[in-house]
Amino acid sequence: MKCDEVKDQLILLAYDEIPEEDHAELQLHLRNCSDCQAEADAMAELTTLLAEQTRPEIPANLLAASRLRLDEALDEAAQSTWRMRLRNSLVGTWQHLYAAPALATLLVGVGFLSGNLLTRYQLATAPIPQPAVVSMNDAEGGVSNISGILPLPDADRVEVRYNRVVPMTIQGRLDDPQVRQLLTLAAQKGLNNDVRETSVDLLAKECVAGHRCEHGDGDRTGVRDALLVSLRYDKSPSVRLRALEGLQRFIGEDLRVRDAVLESLMHDSSADVRTHAIAMLEPVEGDTSVRQVLHTVSTQDDNPYIRNASMQALGNIDGIQ
Repeated sequence: MKCDEVKDQLILLAYDEIPEEDHAELQLHLRNCSDCQAEADAMAELTTLLAEQTRPEIPANLLAASRLRLDEALDEAAQSTWRMRLRNSLVGTWQHLYAAPALATLLVGVGFLSGNLLTRYQLATAPIPQPAVVSMNDAEGGVSNISGILPLPDADRVEVRYNRVVPMTIQGRLDDPQVRQLLTLAAQKGLNNDVRETSVDLLAKECVAGHRCEHGDGDRTGVRDALLVSLRYDKSPSVRLRALEGLQRFIGEDLRVRDAVLESLMHDSSADVRTHAIAMLEPVEGDTSVRQVLHTVSTQDDNPYIRNASMQALGNIDGIQ
């Protein structure tokens, strides 16, 4: 997603009107783009300020009476204007014909003859109606949208312009750039849970095996980005677990991965996901933010199992600041 597209949607983000399928991609862009994040923060402050402003309440009776008077005034104005135009047109035409009867008679005769000749010419040169030409093949995919409708000179014919959704398939190795890009898209925008889970599973296995598992470059989403988005936003706990497994080898070197794992530990609705997140954090317990989160969870979490697991991972808590 480009900066121009993101800035066009900031007002929708401020009012929580972003479609669910675009929310993850938008949030990912904001985390990586300080300029867009600054504009998003400014927009949020503006909407908050506007929401705090009080508006005077208009009495319901006054509002209804005003609307009724406005409707009556508009009806009277429309009728007066129509009547005045008709009167002026008739009076002007009658005065003109009264002053020049010979000219009026001549014009009527010329108009009648011209209309008769024009009608005969149109009938002689009119194209013969042809059956509709349908360039549609069900095997090519369904219609995605109608882009234009153009009435043709023949009143019985019309041109309809439409776009197709054409199903496509591709086969290739997991290290093929096009295959990897399609898998990252499927992880975020798969039509069903099976598609997302399969794509995240394949991407996670690539990372676990030590293959290329990088962040994106520019507008291109990387494998690690796709796993982070799945960890934060996917509704399926099994998908989030697979994303954690794929990100595990980067916990010590990538602060974005570490922050996402800490966020899962604090807020994920699945106890299995949170337990796995605790196990992932053991190699980086020396990090201050990690130790603080573990300490908070071990003392305040509602789930006793999560509290005990956090305490065991933390070990000696005397050194916590």
